[in-house]
Amino acid sequence: MLILSSWFVYIVRCSDNTLYTGVTTNTVRRLRQHNGELAGGAKYTRARRPVELVWHEQHADRSRATQREYAIKQMTLQQKLTLIR
Repeated sequence: MLILSSWFVYIVRCSDNTLYTGVTTNTVRRLRQHNGELAGGAKYTRARRPVELVWHEQHADRSRATQREYAIKQMTLQQKLTLIR
């Protein structure tokens, strides 16, 4: 499959051991935003720094990435931990 525009679904582990799931076109930039190195980042992660990228998956477009993000957010913690492994 040819991927012209790369979108990623990602999971970061926060300092309090919680997991945060999101979508982005640039995982390095987004991780830096979550860690406060660049402007932006989610309110949720702002109070739980530092965060580390523990999983990501590439998708062809934003729609598919967003659908996958939603599916992951519906998972139990145990299912997410299995996905990360």
